[in-house]
Amino acid sequence: MPREIRYFFDSPVALQVREEGRVEGRIEERARMTLRILEWHGVPVCFALRERLLDCWDLDQLEVWARRALTVERAEDLFSG
Repeated sequence: MPREIRYFFDSPVALQVREEGRVEGRIEERARMTLRILEWHGVPVCFALRERLLDCWDLDQLEVWARRALTVERAEDLFSG
């Protein structure tokens, strides 16, 4: 691999972009997993709540919601308490 190309892939900017992509992937997967958990438990999720969940970019908050998804009976309960 030519030196210029190797430098590009190892540059701080490229490393940062890759890490941001990994974080975004974890966030998106956490939100989708929460929706799947609700689906598996037969909890219906309206469009507005689905969008609220998918629009969240706080990994810690998504973790809280994912844990709540295991026990809630209504999707609205995911966001309270």
